[in-house]
Amino acid sequence: MKQIPYWLDTAPALPDRSGKDLPDEADVVVIGGGLTGLSTAYHAARKGARVVLVEKDKVGSGASGRNGSMCTQGLTIGVGEARKRYGQTRARELYDSFREAVDVVEELTLSERIDCDFNRSGRLGVAFKPQHFESMRATQRDLAENFGHDTQLLTRSELKSELGSDYYHGALLDPLSAALHVGKYVHGLAEAAERAGAEIHERNAATGLTRLPGGGFVVETLNGTIRAKQVMAATDAYTDRSLPWFRKRLINVGSFIIVTEPLGEERAKALIPNGRLVVDSKNIGHYIRLTPDNRLAFGGRARFAPSDPASDVKSGDILKREMTEIFPQLAGVRIDYVWGGMVGFSWDRLPHAGESDGLYYSMGYCGHGVQMATYMGRAVAEMMDGRPEANPLRGLGFPKVPVPFYNGTAWFLPFGGAYYKAKDRLR
Repeated sequence: MKQIPYWLDTAPALPDRSGKDLPDEADVVVIGGGLTGLSTAYHAARKGARVVLVEKDKVGSGASGRNGSMCTQGLTIGVGEARKRYGQTRARELYDSFREAVDVVEELTLSERIDCDFNRSGRLGVAFKPQHFESMRATQRDLAENFGHDTQLLTRSELKSELGSDYYHGALLDPLSAALHVGKYVHGLAEAAERAGAEIHERNAATGLTRLPGGGFVVETLNGTIRAKQVMAATDAYTDRSLPWFRKRLINVGSFIIVTEPLGEERAKALIPNGRLVVDSKNIGHYIRLTPDNRLAFGGRARFAPSDPASDVKSGDILKREMTEIFPQLAGVRIDYVWGGMVGFSWDRLPHAGESDGLYYSMGYCGHGVQMATYMGRAVAEMMDGRPEANPLRGLGFPKVPVPFYNGTAWFLPFGGAYYKAKDRLR
């Protein structure tokens, strides 16, 4: 069993981008080599900026290569909560930005010829409890009437044609969400950024940031310093103590994934006949999909603990047990991969992006990072070019941190996890 992300293990090998000399200065320095940073670097370089990206490990080694490889529509908080907070007009604007984000990913894969198995396979939101299905019925009406988005409601009997399991009580099908191979995508985006003129420096962590009196910054890294007119913080759940203000505004939650041995096309299609992405409605839920080579990827927040080799194995055992509860026919299947990673959540469960005296940022994607990181990278490049209106998240400032003395270590998560798992058990 490999304890590395399946997506990175099955992507093409990339050149070593470490050990290069830093230039003395740049127009833009991007901190972080995930999808946010790579998209920012790509779009800023295409505008003619001299861009240098520094990454403490390798591109995609954080959340961008450790996720469920889903490119889905919809707000984490739901459209009803968005309307309650911000009013219908602003809620619709936010919803449309999440929808447009999937389009941006598709456009990039086509324009840059990134071979990453992008496919509008559709997303099944499956109902864990009967009352969840009734809530989906109301959501379907709301999406059609107020958000211009047509979805399909599937009863429990109709769901049988989409899912080889009797575990759920129905589903809401969004036909426009997409699957992709995120390892191939992040590698392809890195190559596209370099073709556009951006420099990528791997294994070179940013260690400090000094604002200069006349404008701009000095960025300190393990391999030297560089002066920049503008800096982009693109670190999300992997924000460290070099950016303490952002660190305390994120709750970093562990998420874990197992991937089975190859099942063969016939057996795989018996599980998910139409290749949908599956996300369930539990408080501590699961995300499920087939891989391009007919394995089943099964993920969730199995344990509220950091990812490390021992923790990942324990989480994998939990996930295999939960997988076979949903798909009993997989009881004897071998698990070939298990890994974990961190997901960045903001306190209000929405992404946040903006600028403060030349320091730009976008983070807190709350499980929607593949598409929103790509989209917000493009938006930040526009903002750096003098177009603040390009930020769809403008005006959504980070909420006040509700936990006194919080420094980015979410010590309270095991207690919250136990509470929500108990709620899930009360069917």
